[in-house]
Amino acid sequence: MNTHDPKMRPVIRQLDEAAANRIAAGEVVERPASAVKELVENALDAGATRVEVAIAKGGKALIRVGDDGCGMTAEDLPLALARHATSKIDGSDLLDIRSFGFRGEALPSLGAVGRLVITSRAAGFEAAQIAVAGGRIGPVRPAAGNRGTVVELRDLFFATPARLKFLRSDRAETQAVAEVIRRLAMAEPYVGFTLTDEDEGRVLFRADAEQGELFGALQTRLSRVMGRDFIDNALALDATRDGITLTGFAALPTYSRGAAVAQHLYVNGRPVRDKLLTGALRAGYMDVLASGRHPAAVLFLTCDPHEVDVNVHPAKAEVRFREPDIARGLVVSALRHALAGAGHRVSSTVATAALGVARPEPALPRAYQASYGPARPSAPAIAASLAFQAPGFAEAPTARVEPQPEALSEPTEAPLGAARAQLHENWIIAQTADGIVIVDQHAAHERLVYERLKAQLDAKGIASQALLIPEIVELSEADAHRILAIAGELAALGLVIEPFGGGAVAVREVPALIQRLNAAALIRDILDDLADQGASDRLRARVDAVLSSMACHGSVRSGRRMSADEMNALLREMERVPKSGQCNHGRPTWIELKLADIERLFGR
Repeated sequence: MNTHDPKMRPVIRQLDEAAANRIAAGEVVERPASAVKELVENALDAGATRVEVAIAKGGKALIRVGDDGCGMTAEDLPLALARHATSKIDGSDLLDIRSFGFRGEALPSLGAVGRLVITSRAAGFEAAQIAVAGGRIGPVRPAAGNRGTVVELRDLFFATPARLKFLRSDRAETQAVAEVIRRLAMAEPYVGFTLTDEDEGRVLFRADAEQGELFGALQTRLSRVMGRDFIDNALALDATRDGITLTGFAALPTYSRGAAVAQHLYVNGRPVRDKLLTGALRAGYMDVLASGRHPAAVLFLTCDPHEVDVNVHPAKAEVRFREPDIARGLVVSALRHALAGAGHRVSSTVATAALGVARPEPALPRAYQASYGPARPSAPAIAASLAFQAPGFAEAPTARVEPQPEALSEPTEAPLGAARAQLHENWIIAQTADGIVIVDQHAAHERLVYERLKAQLDAKGIASQALLIPEIVELSEADAHRILAIAGELAALGLVIEPFGGGAVAVREVPALIQRLNAAALIRDILDDLADQGASDRLRARVDAVLSSMACHGSVRSGRRMSADEMNALLREMERVPKSGQCNHGRPTWIELKLADIERLFGR
């Protein structure tokens, strides 16, 4: 609400430099993690090969960042604390950004809200030091130090105490700092990083500089930061389209997560949180993940700096592509191609989880009791009872062993082996060269039928059904223009729309597959996607959902007995069809247990 008296003319004042710096600090430095990000990026821009970070009280009391970069001279230090003074650009081309920093706001902003001391030494010069507290800059003094720079920030936000009330606990702020370091470390495999908590005197994160060619160094660094499981279950990406290159790793669908915490996106080496790219990531996994599951991926997009604007957010967390459709299409197509190329592969963690469930419990000490009841069966004994009917059981387990044709005497060299048995009319047991494979017959066949239906649909196109009376959807003129701009894409999916005057559009035809379609609601959802992500896969997702439902009803049901020939035919088709390692909902269709793992279960 405007409380200004309309009878009084407001006076325009020039804010002093201290106030201007505190305002800038509010945009650039949101929390300790923001300060760490700015300082570490400065170190990387200085050519550092080693960056050491120390914090206390989650960064509120102390942030110290040391590097072995090019350093600064005594003459450079006062300029480093001046607003909009930078060595990164000359100001002639604000789109030619090839460094992390370029605005010259970080150091003066930090000096305006905390107590900042910079000690630096450039090659061929003596070390020097400068201090600033609450915006008051001290003189440059001689100092001792090696080549590089050490920035020490104490008492963050002491000059703006109201900001301290909005910070979280020390533990939460420490976790945020660690996440910043991890994200930067993933993009710089040739730089060593260390994060130390001085309160506890322990190293929170360490990644030594990697060696070798870039892709191998990146793979090793990601295994250190994301964990070995991620790399073991990830697909390598390397694709180029119209001057944009995409590299990185994307995990198999069966390695999905419950939240989007394992998604890391980079543009020209800069970590970003971009709606366009996260939307493209979701679209790439659209028909292989269940609702509520999120893919894990580390993606690097590289392009000419003139093709992307990094100057759209004070914290440089967002970017804008000159040709957003090219960037999005590259991510979606590369992901889908990689997932299709993975064939029937599933996450190795699925088998690990299965072994954890089947592992026998530790032997209990022998108990002597007055009454002796039957011994509690161990996990191996329970497992063995599934395959063999023992006398005295009230119900016989439904396990069958099919006689094997001679032609299948040695098919175990095939990736999914040869079918040997069916348990409970749902689980196919196949023998491989070095273990066994357990297949969920319904889930596996459902994926096969689904892929077959999609291939038929793509070959013949999506049939549309004309409405007897066109449905008129009233929109704003801007929304009508936006939805009509993609009318050709919607028509290819069976939804035909036309302008109807003003801001209205007429829906003439709808996809024949989708019964009782609420066209108005669908169009508004698509418009929301366009506003949020710049693109929409909502209609294709609706079509795929129908195909998935058809595949579910048309596939082999649980409880159906299958012959050996049928089971082996299913295994061979799984080996041929892409994405057969997971069902339409992202769950694994099969797991593999190696002989060595099975022997360990039995204590052999």
